[in-house]
Amino acid sequence: MPFQPPDVLLLGPGPSPTSAAVRSAQALPLLGHLDPSFLPLLDTVQQGLRSMFGTTNQLTLPLAGTGTAGMEAMVANLIEPGDRVVIGVHGVFGQRFAESARRAGAEVVEVRAEFGRSLDPELVAQAVVAGPTRLVGVVHAETSTGVRTELLPMVAAARSAGALFVADCVTSLAGLPIELDRLGIDAAFSGTQKCLSAPPGLTPVSFGPRALARVQQRRTPVPFYFDTRLLTGYFGPDRAYHYTAPISMLYALHAAVEEVQQEGLAARIERHAAVAAALRRGLPALGLEALVPPEHATPMLTTIRCPAGVDDRAFRAHLRQVHGIEVGGGLGPLAGRVFRVGLMGHGARLPNVLRALAAFGDALAAAGQRVDVAASLTAARGS
Repeated sequence: MPFQPPDVLLLGPGPSPTSAAVRSAQALPLLGHLDPSFLPLLDTVQQGLRSMFGTTNQLTLPLAGTGTAGMEAMVANLIEPGDRVVIGVHGVFGQRFAESARRAGAEVVEVRAEFGRSLDPELVAQAVVAGPTRLVGVVHAETSTGVRTELLPMVAAARSAGALFVADCVTSLAGLPIELDRLGIDAAFSGTQKCLSAPPGLTPVSFGPRALARVQQRRTPVPFYFDTRLLTGYFGPDRAYHYTAPISMLYALHAAVEEVQQEGLAARIERHAAVAAALRRGLPALGLEALVPPEHATPMLTTIRCPAGVDDRAFRAHLRQVHGIEVGGGLGPLAGRVFRVGLMGHGARLPNVLRALAAFGDALAAAGQRVDVAASLTAARGS
């Protein structure tokens, strides 16, 4: 018998729920990846990604692989052995970025902040000028903590030192303004399974002129799969073969991009902010507290402290088994201390907030906590 997945509301750190239109698109008949009927779809996807990234970069494309592949593509193209790079680390995905650069032979300088807190732009600037720096990398929306980073001062520090700036936008694309060109960000990568609400398996990336010039100046070769000079062949105007593109995934991404365009990017960003605010309003009546202050928090992912006496694993298991809701656990030093609620893309809607709060209340009551679910729901509605 074909596999029948259970009906689960995905309110974790990703993947996010997909719409019926995206699921239908993924089931369409295959075409060849160089078929003349398919190539206009690829053009539309690339243009849509440029709009969401806020860039005119020609080499903006959906690379096959998840967000980690996008990170590896940045490292593979822009870092060589011996390069000094500065990486902001205030969560698990900053750690990954630093480790990837280290494995490429870079001299990695980590600028750290406690998990759940923002990076200090002044410390980043000091690290950049402390030595000849090739690249600065920062996570825009740290999925492990729910912290949003103000990129502009860090970009300015990198630019003034002649370094490239790379942004991890895996969780922020289509949920926060990014504006690569206005900010002066040289390259960025993302994922499809967060605020885009497409299945995981593609990583939107964008390389600007300074980044591509850096590739041309390399002394060592780029790994074949991630080589921007070869990727330009397929994702540029001539559409020459590099690797076999994942057609069904691109169908789904095309449908997701169309949904962003129909809603409007500004309206979509506002929707994410509104539902995050509704969730936060509903927490106090349940005895819950967000880890990150709202002024530093991502709207699409809210990290919530586990109350004293509540077992994180048992709490999340209750949500999944009794209510059919998936949320994420804490990572790194936050493991067992928090749970993460993703309200992303198609899932960022008030009915999902209300369903989640009611389920949280039931799971907390089962753990012996005193809660007021009615008051929580009233507060979330703003009434």
